[in-house]
This record gives sequence, C-alpha cells and structure tokens, in this order.
Amino acid sequence: RALRSFQRTVVMAQARALTGGGFGMQGMLKEGSKHLSGLEEATFKNIEAAKQLSSCVRTSLGPNGMNKMVINHLEKLFITNDSATIVNELEVQHPAAKLLVLASTMQEAESGDGTNLVVVLAGELLTLAEELLKNGLHCSEVIAGYNAAYAKALEVLDGLVCNAPPPSVLHDATALAACITPVIASKQWGNEALFAAKIAEACVLAMPEKPANFNIDNVRIAKILGSNVHATTVVKGMCLPRPCMGTLTETLNAKIAVYGIPLDSVTTETKGTVLLKSADEIKEYNNSEEASLEKVIKSIADAGVNMIVCGQAVGELALHFLEKYKIMTLKVPSKFELRRVCRTTGANTLVRLEPPTPADIGSCERVHVQEIGSTMCTIFDHQEAGSRVATIVVRGSTPNIMDDVERAISDGVNVVKSMTKDARFVPGAGAAELLLADAITQFGEAQPGLDQYAINKYGLALEVVPRTLAENAGMDATQIIAEMYAAHKKGQTGVGINVVDCVSGDCGVQDLLYTKKEAIKMATEAAVTVLRVDQIIMSKPAGGPKQGPGGGGED
Repeated sequence: RALRSFQRTVVMAQARALTGGGFGMQGMLKEGSKHLSGLEEATFKNIEAAKQLSSCVRTSLGPNGMNKMVINHLEKLFITNDSATIVNELEVQHPAAKLLVLASTMQEAESGDGTNLVVVLAGELLTLAEELLKNGLHCSEVIAGYNAAYAKALEVLDGLVCNAPPPSVLHDATALAACITPVIASKQWGNEALFAAKIAEACVLAMPEKPANFNIDNVRIAKILGSNVHATTVVKGMCLPRPCMGTLTETLNAKIAVYGIPLDSVTTETKGTVLLKSADEIKEYNNSEEASLEKVIKSIADAGVNMIVCGQAVGELALHFLEKYKIMTLKVPSKFELRRVCRTTGANTLVRLEPPTPADIGSCERVHVQEIGSTMCTIFDHQEAGSRVATIVVRGSTPNIMDDVERAISDGVNVVKSMTKDARFVPGAGAAELLLADAITQFGEAQPGLDQYAINKYGLALEVVPRTLAENAGMDATQIIAEMYAAHKKGQTGVGINVVDCVSGDCGVQDLLYTKKEAIKMATEAAVTVLRVDQIIMSKPAGGPKQGPGGGGED
C-alpha cells in the first residue's frame, strides 16, 4: 500500500511538472491565459457588458433623444445622438459588447439608419434571455425560440405595410421629402422639414433615369462655417470649398486633365552635377528649363485641355504658362476628393507630366468659382444624365453642429438609396414594434414546448422601442403603451407616440420597411451570437507592459 501511494505521488508530481504546476484548463494553456466557462462566468458576464452598451445609447433613441459628448483618443469632440458614431468612438474593449458594435456598424453600411434600434433591441433581448436562463432554460432553447420569433416577425412585418409609393416618387422632390422627414426628425428634431426638402432636392438632381443605379456618393456634402443651419443650400454639380489658382475663374465645355504629381520643372530621376562657367551659360540653362516646361504645357493645351486639376503643388513658372495658354488650374490636396473629381468628370489620374490621351481627358459643361458665405468655392456643373452630381452646402456656427447635420443628411440619403430597393413603409413612432410584439406574443402562446417562453420574451423585447420613446419624451410609458394596445385592437394600426403633445395618436410617422427588417435581423443575430458563447478563453496579450496616458516611449 505504501508503494502504491508513493507511485501515485510520483505520477501526480510528473503531471504537475508537465502542465506548469496546475490541472485542468489552466494547466493546458500557457501561463497568463484566462479561461471562463459556464453561465455565471461567461454567459451572464457577456450579457452584462451588452446591457451596459445598450443602456448607454438607449436615451438617444427618437426625436427627444439626448446627445452624448464623446472625446476619442485623438481628443476630437463628438456631440451627437447618432448611435453608430457613439459606439464607434467609444473604443469598446469587451468582446461581447463589440459584437453589438459590429452589428450596428453593419446596419450603418446596409441601410444607413436604424443603428440605435439594433443596439437597444439586442440589449433588451439579452436582458430578457438572462431571466429565462436563471429560471432554468437552456441556451439552445432560448436561441430556438428567438429564431422562431424572428421568422414570425418578418412574416408579420410584410402585412403591416401602410404606404407603398409608386416608383415616380424618386423623381418628385416634394413627395420624396415627405417620405424621409421621420428619418431626419429622429436626428434633427425641429429642422426636419428644412433638411428633408434639401436632401430630396439633391437626390432628385442626382437620380439617374434607372433609380437602381443611384449612387449615394453623387450627393456630396460641403461644410462652410458661418451663418446658421437655415442657410443650408443645394448646389447643382460638385462643390469644392476652395478657389482656383490664377486669374481664370470660369470655363465652359471644360476638357479636364487630372495630375497626381506636382506641376513644376521636371527633375531628373538620378542626381547630376552641372558645371556652369559664365553668366551666359546660367541664362541659357534657365531658358532651357523654361522652354522645356512651356513645351510640355503647350502640348497639354494642344491636346484640347482647358482645365487642369492637380493633387500636389503647382509651381509659379508652371502657373505662368498655364495662364498664358488659358488653362484653368485647381489644386485638390485630398486624394479622396481627387478620386471623386475623376469619377465625376470621367478623367483618369496621370502620374507623369505629359499630354493626356483622349481616353484620359474628362469633361464638364461648366466649371466656375462662386462665393458662398465669404468662402470661394469651385463648382463642377454637370448637365449630362450619366454624371449627375449635387452638393448640399451645410452652414453652421460651429464645426460640431455641422458634423451632426452631416450625419443626419447622410442617413437621409442612405434611406433614399434603400427606397430604390424597397419603397414600402410601415407605421412608425413605435406602432410597428408594438403590433409585432402583440402578434409574436399570440404566436408564442400557441406553441408547445419550452420555446414558447423565449418567443414571448422576444415579443416583450420589442416593446422597448415605444417604451423608450415615451420615457425619453418624459411620458408615462406604461399608460401610453396600454393606450396604444387598445387603439391597435380597435383597428387603428397607425397609432404611435405623439411626442409633441405627449399623447398616443396617429401623427403620420412612417418608417421604411427595409430598414426595420435589417435592424431586427442584425439585433437578433447579435443576441443569438452572444448567447451561443459558453466559454471565454483569452491568451496572454503579446508585447510588454502598456504605456500609460503620459508615457512616451522611443521616437
């Protein structure tokens, strides 16, 4: 017996030596790794992180949503109620909360709107799932119930359509403005009529004959500091907030060459030494440089070019010869703007100072300089159907205000793009979510098995939208939801929350069906992905200790 005990001790000592002094998962992983498993350690902690992120942006939902002041790692200040901007600038570290951030980012890319709905609904789904898990349900049963409820929600949503405008609405600025007003109201409450009209005007100008080919990049936004948001205007064509170089300020039937290199005397590719023995040789050397530069610019002019857009510096001598040959010159230092100019005009960027081929030359009916609010702007005015561009010139007293207006306009333009795919609308102001909640709850009660509990919770989670809208407006959420349920039972399916008079009622607010479907899909997938995780295994971070806020390190 003593011998067997000794052998067992030796075997355990050897095993401990092989696993770094520990047993189980910790012994298997490298030193410094972390391992969390089970409901308490993994699932509930993930749900808690998602709930914290959801509660952060929940107060920003709807027209009465509060703004967040976010200062990122570059010390840039953001004051906004746009959920996509908030969650992107928060630099979330927790992996489960990052899933909600990714879902919100994907919603922004797919629809351009509804990002707040994704985060809030996903957080509520996880909160209610936590209750079910604590009551003894298994994660797989909750996931099955949520998936069944999601399928039912898509089925019910198609039956809630209250407005299906004809395709001609995309070419009618007034009708289009009425469709996108609720989207702008949730971001710029009080100025929604102004911005909806401007966005609709710009989108109609940029709308091709076939709406499916509408490109959101053809609606540009130029921010010019000064005046106030009511001075925001729409300019037909592409507007760059910088003047042209030289004295030429207008060109008709412009033939445009785009260069991504400096316009100056050509330098040799290899270093060379020139020995000059007299003043005449210096003069001759200078004259030969001037002659060679003039020869190049003359050959560019002979190719039919009467405007040059340059991405880098333009030398004084080059500018002199450009003026001599009546070539208008514009410097565009941003490579992104340079690409847009190329796309707008049909030109190709050249990387050598040489005459362009006919295929490289772009065209524009009129390029001119116009003063907007004491800022000189260069406008590319297009008339061709194939290259329609409109620019919304945003005015504002501070950069933060203009940034927030830009985000609202971007959401509005994205909704117009979504309308080219599916222009059907469902009741807004929380009505569609409450109708879905009622339908899914009834569906859940008819289901056998444990899935019905998760389906009922899914329906209950959808109530978070009208509840949050009411709370953000300072209303009694329980009473308002009860009134909405009663109205819906009477057949008044358009009854939502009237935030102006703080009552329930049909105020004509409508939400785009495509955006709503995408948001519910993203929220459900994010919640299900978090619930599927039962273990968290984290390796030891690579590298040395992290630098402190004031830490420098080597340059």
